Amino acid sequence: MMQDCCLGIDTSCYTTSVACVSDQGIVFSERTMLSVRFGERGLRQSEGLYQHTRQLAPLLERLFAAVDRSRIGAVAVSTRPVDADDSYMPVFLAGWMTARSIAAALGVPLIETTHQSGHFRAALCGNESLIGRPFYGFHVSGGTTDLLLCETDALNPYRMQRIGTSTDLHAGQFVDRVGVAMGLPFPAGKHLETLALSAAERNVKIGASVHGCDCSFSGAEAAAMRLFGSVPREELAFGVYDCLARTLTKMLRNAEESCGRRPILLCGGVASSLLLRELIAKRLDGTVLFGDPALSSDNAVGVAYIGLDRSALWNR
Repeated sequence: MMQDCCLGIDTSCYTTSVACVSDQGIVFSERTMLSVRFGERGLRQSEGLYQHTRQLAPLLERLFAAVDRSRIGAVAVSTRPVDADDSYMPVFLAGWMTARSIAAALGVPLIETTHQSGHFRAALCGNESLIGRPFYGFHVSGGTTDLLLCETDALNPYRMQRIGTSTDLHAGQFVDRVGVAMGLPFPAGKHLETLALSAAERNVKIGASVHGCDCSFSGAEAAAMRLFGSVPREELAFGVYDCLARTLTKMLRNAEESCGRRPILLCGGVASSLLLRELIAKRLDGTVLFGDPALSSDNAVGVAYIGLDRSALWNR
């Protein structure tokens, strides 16, 4: 049988995920969230690594039950958060060691990439028109608020230069801290968005702090906490998303002043919010593109596609 598939593994801070893709699309994709105790705002890396180790085996058993292993021509894995020399998190060791073992057992290439690259590759599904064109990539999640210049071509759609970020809390941390303070489960994004959508009034304004292409959310968090209890929860929740939209929009507009206009692609778990997408799109006059919401939260699909792209090059 032809080796037409790539297996992908991603073990991020809060999700264990595996996927298999081919030129025809997604063959298999499944993920399991890590467990966080109610009231907590995250996990220690050691606890995350332990949970990944337990969760990878059943996910991979189901993948190999669904996909003929003789079709797998490469294994791809995210080994670190972003493409930087000092980028490291222990949770990625679980996926990396497992991927190395599978690749060795199958006798196929191992392709290493980053979690961030996987997010952007997943967001390019349905936005393939961006390949070959420069664009602004915005990765908005619990651990990242990165604005990047993306220079792409058909052979290497992953060259990225960071031009903006958060100097303290990331967008997802802002959402989660306010949500957990309200008594919502972690991660709080979906629950906070549900509250925001039911707000009778949308008048709560939380200040946005943007300097050039960088932002800060610690002041916004403090402001939201001061409002807690004095305004309806639904209105405060909407105020959080309104603050996020204004912050990200200001960063993008400042980038356009410095580097010129180009298409904008948003990805990451926070960017999967339909409310946030609506608020940003209104401010950016339709120049912004989004990844498929189903592929915006942490998953291994983008990692698998990176492996497919690169292994296809080797086979030419």
